[in-house]
Amino acid sequence: MIDNDLKRAFAQDIVFMKRCGVHPVVVHGGGPQISTMLSRLGIASEFRGGLRVTTPEAMEVVRMVLVGQVGRDLVGLINSHSTLAVGLSGEDGGLFVAERRGNLVDGKEVDLGLVGDVVSVRTEAVAGLINSGSVPVVASIAPDANGVVHNVNADTAAAALAVALKAERLVVLTDVEGLYRDWPESSEVITELSATELRELMPHLEAGMVPKMEACLRAVEGGLTRATVVDGRVSHALLLEVFTNVGIGTMVTQDGLVRLGSRVFSRDQGIPPDEYANGEFQGVRS
Repeated sequence: MIDNDLKRAFAQDIVFMKRCGVHPVVVHGGGPQISTMLSRLGIASEFRGGLRVTTPEAMEVVRMVLVGQVGRDLVGLINSHSTLAVGLSGEDGGLFVAERRGNLVDGKEVDLGLVGDVVSVRTEAVAGLINSGSVPVVASIAPDANGVVHNVNADTAAAALAVALKAERLVVLTDVEGLYRDWPESSEVITELSATELRELMPHLEAGMVPKMEACLRAVEGGLTRATVVDGRVSHALLLEVFTNVGIGTMVTQDGLVRLGSRVFSRDQGIPPDEYANGEFQGVRS
């Protein structure tokens, strides 16, 4: 998210949610900002299978940009409406431990350098901030067991943290409307799919969507009832997804659940009839 108006709207959404009794935790990357700084410094960079190949030289830039620029900007925007936000990274308070990962591209394992997956989460620091009334803003870098800092995809880091916190839901902001049913042949967005359905689709997804949908799958497999990919180019997308009946984007649900707007219900028990009388659902039945 690099548009200033959208960033301001996002910050407003976070403050509104907190004041409504919701406890948001922000986990961010900073791909465009990292690419800009790497280019400025003349450091080559490439993506393989949707993930940035990260050399030790590039990792220094990633760390500097995420912690020192993107994170500070988000904290400042949120705190321009409140004094709620506190910035930290996966290095702080033992929050994350990462393990180096590769990636499969065209069926072959690719070395991504200092790119990691979160394999351990300690929630004390984040939980303490939540309990004190603050909004944690987490930069997605993490040390491995030997203290070597890795670049971690923000979406999968957010999923790991959401599972560890036993969060109600995960919302992933992206720059498309959601998961397209048959891209590029069709721009129809899949509004809902189960964990099993997504698992079957994963090998066929475009590279850029793989980390986001992988994060959603990990979240619901880890215990969350739902995880949604929403279009961050829509102003106040968070509020539209969390507080309105319609919901936006693509929602991944645990197997055995069904979506109605931004909420989910047991498929076996069905959606309570009175829910259909709520706003946009009048006259609608599943």
